[in-house]
Amino acid sequence: MSPKMIGGLIAVLIAVILIFSSFFTVYQGQTAMALRLGSIEKNAKGEPKTYGPGLHFKTPFIVNIRKYDTLLQDLEDKSPRILTQEQKYLYVDYYAKWRIKDLALYYTRTGGYSENAKQLLTQKINEVLRAQFGKRNLQEVVADQRSDIMGFLKESANTVAQGLGLEIVDVRIKSIDLMPDVQDSVFKSMSTKREQDATGYRSSGVAEAERIRAEADATAVKIIADANLTAAQLRAKGDEEAANIYTTAYKQDPEFYALYRSLESYREVFSNNRAIMVLKPDSPYFKYFQQANLSVEKHG
Repeated sequence: MSPKMIGGLIAVLIAVILIFSSFFTVYQGQTAMALRLGSIEKNAKGEPKTYGPGLHFKTPFIVNIRKYDTLLQDLEDKSPRILTQEQKYLYVDYYAKWRIKDLALYYTRTGGYSENAKQLLTQKINEVLRAQFGKRNLQEVVADQRSDIMGFLKESANTVAQGLGLEIVDVRIKSIDLMPDVQDSVFKSMSTKREQDATGYRSSGVAEAERIRAEADATAVKIIADANLTAAQLRAKGDEEAANIYTTAYKQDPEFYALYRSLESYREVFSNNRAIMVLKPDSPYFKYFQQANLSVEKHG
């Protein structure tokens, strides 16, 4: 092979290397930053130059590309021994969700290493846990104020995270482990508290049931009284109207009215099979019977 051909092959090889060294790919869920001779490369506005997903060009051999995940990352840890307000020791398992928000600041403060970021966040979270648990008793940290503590954790961790170019999305307490010597007393205390709460709820329920029954009885008495009053008023009104009708009928035809009243009396008396009457045949009560007999004899 002639020197000319060798030189051509070397030139082609160098060109291929230059081409491959001049392009880089940033994948979904990543962001990239350019370092020119070890310093963060900046754009025309003087801002750190970053690259989103896609194919990009760089100056080969001079510019070095650092890629970082922008997806949520996990931080899981167990706190050192923590002392509560009651001077009882426990351990706290927790986790945090975080992601990179300012890539240039993240690189400057942590060197671009996630382990450095996790270490700083862990120190802050443990510090907040000691402060928050130290002013609360076991009942409060285990049940009553657990959500409040997690809110403080997230807020305090974010103050540190912002200085690292990070964002804390969530902080959660997974479990609280008691020291063996305090577990029994804690469980007994919690059981007593639950029994007291249950007794209180039952007492409140009984009192409420009695109140509802009393209200229902009072309402029923009022409804019955109102109904009786309405019925009495209606009967009185009916009697009054009947009396007016009788009076009007009597004024218009006294003889017919007397006949009508007598027939009503006959119907009531004779419809009762057990009724016994001791009267003379010529009693005025049988006036209309007597007139009917005379009328029959007259026409017979």
